[in-house]
Amino acid sequence: MHRILAPLFLFACLLQGCTASRADRATPLEVGPRSVVILHGSDGSPATWDELVSRASAAQAVLVGENHGHPLGLASCAALWSDLIAKSPTAALAMEFIERDEQSHVDDYLAGLLTEAEFMRRTNRNPGNYPAGHRAMVEASKAAHRPVSAANAPRVYVRLSRAEGYDRLRKLTPDQQRLFRIPDELPTDGYRAAFDKVMSVASGPGHAGGPAKPAPTPEALAAEKAELDAKFRSQSLWDWTMADSVARSLQTGRAPTMLVVGWFHVGHTGGTVQALRHLSPGVSIVTVCFVDRWSKSLNDEERGRADFVVFVGPGEE
Repeated sequence: MHRILAPLFLFACLLQGCTASRADRATPLEVGPRSVVILHGSDGSPATWDELVSRASAAQAVLVGENHGHPLGLASCAALWSDLIAKSPTAALAMEFIERDEQSHVDDYLAGLLTEAEFMRRTNRNPGNYPAGHRAMVEASKAAHRPVSAANAPRVYVRLSRAEGYDRLRKLTPDQQRLFRIPDELPTDGYRAAFDKVMSVASGPGHAGGPAKPAPTPEALAAEKAELDAKFRSQSLWDWTMADSVARSLQTGRAPTMLVVGWFHVGHTGGTVQALRHLSPGVSIVTVCFVDRWSKSLNDEERGRADFVVFVGPGEE
């Protein structure tokens, strides 16, 4: 998991809470990947699996926001991809979790030039960054002869964007620059506000019942803003590189292209959605976000998160 995304998902878990009783819980073995609760994100009304597949297959881009490593969530995501393969002869897959400099290894594996062990070694895959659901999607692509885009920017460039800014990236060679997409613009809306809320390191009020912490000094606030700006540059480099990968896939006639990515990039018209709309004006997008709790209704934070909100229960007991 990317280091920046870890606190984002922690924040999401805190927002969602654990409102279901233990009697309402189930394990992935008790709920099939196509039997999950699906609601329309706009109004919370029920949706069916067939509706989800139909809407996704009719779109140009399907942006799936998942909770990293969630067994049922990833199994459901893999089932969606399997059904898209069956329904759409030009469907293609793109994955946040494989970086652009690993594309040749992905292609070699899909073409049968590498064994799975060789593929995993060359791309540094392990159970932590290549869970069963991700593997199932790659294997389904291989069996159906569908392309898989290594969609994300390599971490070396993400770190560079954070430390030295985009101008430093612009000085790199053309071969290096093809591995990332510098943003044309940065969001200033709720996406940035949500990011800042998660990533803020400024001193705030103490815990309830405890002593209040002192207000931060102007110097501390300035330092915090600079740090948040740096972190958001790297977040946005991810967003735009992944959106660019989807846009390139669409330009070759691969539709729908399904991008599997952490939900924060997608939820509430997140940065990847905004970047794709900028790069491909008029593109038809269906968004899907998995939520790691059981529910048959949306809470305030989940309303509007995606076109389809899918509840898959806690990832671990």
